[in-house]
Amino acid sequence: MIPIRMKTVSLLFAALLFTTIQSLAAESSQLVQLLEEADQNNPELLAARDRAEMVSFKEDQANSLDDPMLGVGLINIPVDEFNTDSTPMSGSTLTLAQKFPFPGKLAARGGMAKQRALWYANAYQDARLRLRQQVKDAWYRLLFQRQAIELTNQNIDILDDFIRLTETRYQVGKGLQQNVLKAQVERSKLYDKLLDLQEKEESTLAELNNLVGRKTDQPLGEQPIPVLGHDALALGELQGGAQQRRPLFAAYRSLIDQFKEQRTLAKLNYKPDFNVWGGYRWRDDNLPDGGSDFISAGVTINLPVYKRRLNAAVAEADSGLRMAYQRYQDFGTKVDLDIHRSLTRMNEAMAQTELYKTGIIPQADQTFKSTLAAYQVDKVDFLDLLDSLLTLYRYEIDYYRALTDHERGLAKLVFAAGLENELLKDTSRQSREGQ
Repeated sequence: MIPIRMKTVSLLFAALLFTTIQSLAAESSQLVQLLEEADQNNPELLAARDRAEMVSFKEDQANSLDDPMLGVGLINIPVDEFNTDSTPMSGSTLTLAQKFPFPGKLAARGGMAKQRALWYANAYQDARLRLRQQVKDAWYRLLFQRQAIELTNQNIDILDDFIRLTETRYQVGKGLQQNVLKAQVERSKLYDKLLDLQEKEESTLAELNNLVGRKTDQPLGEQPIPVLGHDALALGELQGGAQQRRPLFAAYRSLIDQFKEQRTLAKLNYKPDFNVWGGYRWRDDNLPDGGSDFISAGVTINLPVYKRRLNAAVAEADSGLRMAYQRYQDFGTKVDLDIHRSLTRMNEAMAQTELYKTGIIPQADQTFKSTLAAYQVDKVDFLDLLDSLLTLYRYEIDYYRALTDHERGLAKLVFAAGLENELLKDTSRQSREGQ
């Protein structure tokens, strides 16, 4: 890794984000279209979005009082006469009752529901970023497989020419039969590799189509070869800034706050709730006292005397809070590891790509051409020619593997560090300003 030294963290992040935006802006328009389709059509992502929306309605429910209770009844009706004017205590009654939680309980319940909704909302945003990374990873795997197939077909054609050449030389007594057989064996091996690559290409294409909500057999057009940048990224800033940029960190903070609210509610459950009620009783006018109506009112409370249950609720919240902290810390260490691995993979792939492009492949190509020229005048053995061809082929395959590994590593890094979340925010803001 090449460190970047700047005066302030803000300048460092600005440069880092600019580098990432430049890289992402260079993505194929076809890939951009696939990412948009994944946002709109991936069933798993849509389910996560709908779940987050569903849970968001829980807050209003948790913040509301229970429904008041309305009661209508007949009071003290003699069973032998069954009328309301036989005794002074008979009458019809109407009661209304409302339960009021102890102050603070309603807010704690609402707080729990709010934090739970924030968990699902941020989990959805993180799932969205993960899906984009998966689409990019499949895209670049497919790109490598297609380039490898093209190279393999080219080398099979060259081997076909070699086979014809060695057969001709053998027929005129200038070549060996073992050269013909060796060339045929190498062609068969390349053809076997071609079949394997074609199977992997079909499988990866089906995976990519599935991620974006297409039919698995839908074809995909030609993919452009990416142009790698040369800007270095700082490990410390990537790891340090992930906690503010990555949505799942916010989700875990919401989970911690949810258990804090749960503990507050568990503590408040040691306090009683109040049930306020009032009633009105109608009495018959024919009663000896003139049948004056009665009114009643009162308050009832529950008695939280079963401490074992209440203590268990507090202990449950405490355990949940410790668990949430541990999950937050565990997630942080995993993200740091993912960032470190992705950055290492990127830098290694970048170095390999440059080495293959500027050194190894030109040298191997020159070796092959000179060996071919020498073979045509009988100065080198056919096996040397075959080895130089297959060596060049392997280096070309390794070049495209390193090239796509760099882009796959960048996609993983952008996801792990939350950089694409910032890019999406920036893109969304620019879109609103342009409207």
